[in-house]
Amino acid sequence: MNRTYRTLYSAAIIIAAAAAAVGIGALVLMAIGVSVPETYRVILTEPFKDMYGITEILVRTVPLILVGLGIAISFRSGILNIGAEGQMQIGILAATAVALALPDLPKWLLLPLVLLAGALGGALWGSIAGLLKARLGVNEILSTVMLNYIAAQFHGFLLRGPMIDPAELQVGSGTPQSMRLPKAAWLDRILTGYRLHWGLAIALGLAVIVYFLMWRTTWGFRMRAAGAEAKAARYAGIRVESCLAAAMILAGAFAGLAGAIEVTGVHRRAIEGISAGYGFSGIVVALFGGLHPAGIVPSAFFFGLLLIGADMTQRALSVPANMVLVLQGAVILSIVSAKTWLNDPYARDKAVRKMAALFGGGRK
Repeated sequence: MNRTYRTLYSAAIIIAAAAAAVGIGALVLMAIGVSVPETYRVILTEPFKDMYGITEILVRTVPLILVGLGIAISFRSGILNIGAEGQMQIGILAATAVALALPDLPKWLLLPLVLLAGALGGALWGSIAGLLKARLGVNEILSTVMLNYIAAQFHGFLLRGPMIDPAELQVGSGTPQSMRLPKAAWLDRILTGYRLHWGLAIALGLAVIVYFLMWRTTWGFRMRAAGAEAKAARYAGIRVESCLAAAMILAGAFAGLAGAIEVTGVHRRAIEGISAGYGFSGIVVALFGGLHPAGIVPSAFFFGLLLIGADMTQRALSVPANMVLVLQGAVILSIVSAKTWLNDPYARDKAVRKMAALFGGGRK
C-alpha cells in the first residue's frame, strides 16, 4: 500500500477531528450568545501578550505534564487510570504532612523528602486499584473513580480537622487550609515576581526519563506488550498482572508528585480545591498527546493555554470559565472519533484506493 496515501489519510482524519472540536465549541458559544471569533482570539492570543500570561500557562503546564505522563504509562500498560485526581490529593496531603512535621531540616534535605512523600502517597493510593485489578480482576475504572471520592473526602476532613491552620481556629474563620509550609520546603521561583517555579524543569526531565523507560528498555517493552495484547504477552512469558500493578503504582506516583510540586511551588500550603481538576484534565492531555512524552509536553502547554485563556474570556467577554470543559469534551470526542477511523483498516484501505484512483494510481 502506498505509504504517501496512508500518511495523507491519517493527516486528513486528524485535521477533520480538530475542525470538529473547534466546530463543537463554536456551536456552544453561539448558543450562549457570544462572539465565536472574538472568544477564540482571546483564548489563543491574549495569554501571550505579557510575561504574566506566559508564565501562568507554564504553571498550569507542570501538573498537566506529570499527570499526563502517569496516565500514558498506565494506558500503555493496559490499565485505565481515572483516579489521578484522588492520587494527586493524597500526594498533597503526604507532602504537606512531611513539610510541617520536619520544619527544621535544611532545604537540601527537606524539599526532596517532601517531593518523595508526595510521590509515595500517590503511589500508595494508585497501588490499591492496581492490586485489585491484578489480584481480583476488579474493574479499574470503577475502583479508581470510587477512590477519587474517598480521597476527596479524606482531603476535606483533614483540612477541616487535624491539619487545619490553628490561626483559622483562633480568628473563627474556619477556612479549610493547612499551615503555611516552612520556606525550606518551597520550590524556588524561576522568575522574580511570577509564580513559575523549578517544577517545570522536573516535569520536563521526567518526560525524557519516561520516554527512555517505556521505549528504550526491556521493562518498558514488556509493559507496552502487556497493554497491547495481554494473551500474547502471557504466552511470551510476561507477567501481565505485575505489569498492571506496576503501571498503577507509577501513575499514582506521578500524580502524587504533581500534587507535591503544586503545593510546594505554587500555593505553599494545602488548600481546598488545590488539585483544580488536573487529574481529569491530565487524561485529556495524555490522549491528545498520543500517550507519548513527545506529544504530552506540547499538549499540556496547549491545555494550559486553554485554562488561562478561559479565565481571560470570563473577564473580557463574560464567557463562563467552565467553557474550557466544553472544549475538553469536544477534544475527547474528536480523539475517540479519529482513533476509530485511524484504526479501521477497511476504511483506510478504501480511502487509499480512492486517492490512488483520483491521482493516477500509486505503488502497492
